[in-house]
Amino acid sequence: MDQEAIPKPKHEKHNQTQASSNETSLLPGLPNHLSQLCLANINPSILFSVCHSWRRLIYSPSFTPFFSLYALLSPPPDHNPNSPIQFSSLDPISNKWTSLPSPPSDPPLHLLHRHPAFLSRKLPIQTLSVSGCLVLVAATTHKFTPALPRPLVFQPQSKQWSFGPPLPNPRRFCCAGTVEAKVYVASGMGTTYSGDVARSMEEWDMKGKEVSASWVKKAGLKDGRFSREAVEAIGYRGKLWMVNVKGNAIKEGAVYDVEKDTWQDMPQGMLGGWNGPTATSINDDDHHHDHDAMYVVDESKGVLSKYVDENDCWEVVMDSVVLREAEQVCAGRGRVCVVCANGTRIVVVDVVAPLPRIWVVEPPPMLEIVAVHILPRMCRLD
Repeated sequence: MDQEAIPKPKHEKHNQTQASSNETSLLPGLPNHLSQLCLANINPSILFSVCHSWRRLIYSPSFTPFFSLYALLSPPPDHNPNSPIQFSSLDPISNKWTSLPSPPSDPPLHLLHRHPAFLSRKLPIQTLSVSGCLVLVAATTHKFTPALPRPLVFQPQSKQWSFGPPLPNPRRFCCAGTVEAKVYVASGMGTTYSGDVARSMEEWDMKGKEVSASWVKKAGLKDGRFSREAVEAIGYRGKLWMVNVKGNAIKEGAVYDVEKDTWQDMPQGMLGGWNGPTATSINDDDHHHDHDAMYVVDESKGVLSKYVDENDCWEVVMDSVVLREAEQVCAGRGRVCVVCANGTRIVVVDVVAPLPRIWVVEPPPMLEIVAVHILPRMCRLD
């Protein structure tokens, strides 16, 4: 589809162009603020196809944002491994990839996905979606040191990057997760291994207009077994759920109760079926989290399953050969998005349809997907 903005008149001053834009009538005979109330009930994909003024409206800060797919991108292994990580967003309406603004250059950002000496080994870049923001928590530099002394946050509505508070112990290969606008980092290692760091847990509260200025120390793990590799700490029903080994290997599970600040053992049924990348779909309107859903993709069999609390078991949603070699998954808005086959495709599953539907999204040319997240679309401020 054509996604051009309304052409700006030549030789016009910016304030004149802005005034002309503001006078554009959305619905004849109605003030624009009332027109927006009427148009807000229409699917944005329909508004996009009708006229330029409606198309521009759905990307404006005043219009409730629809959701897009955000991706971290890396060049393939046969390219320069020192090439920087890229950030893009896929607009589901226009079906076009758009690059995010560049992150701050001071200090320089060095996120290594593949080391020149170990091209077959992927180094993790740990990211979270928190309160509608993309948060980078941990990564590795080419010198095998922590790349992020403090979190890096992207806000889609303002299209701005910002830094979080400095981490008491910058780390890599850690457990990272979020529950109710709070970021948690546990275990892992710094430049070298430390038992104290490997057992520690820190919390950063991103709630409200003023984010807290520092990390808060929380109850630590009983040992350092969760520092072997990057771990997804899955926020689900007020707790963080995690395993210390990926895939189908024998693993240990742990559960952190956010409210009680205590650690528990993972239920055996959940642990037994945790055989691939996992994610949760959170219902923001349900404060009791009764309708939250946890999904896992069996990376060897290509089976997508949903956890059933009442029976402590995993229920098969669907299976497909394109889901094999799953590496990372995100969920939300009725979709489960799975990075597969060394980042060469994103498999999207509609899990709310009577019969789950599936389709494949290709990454931008000459790039591989590192991770994906579902977040509000970016505003267009022009």
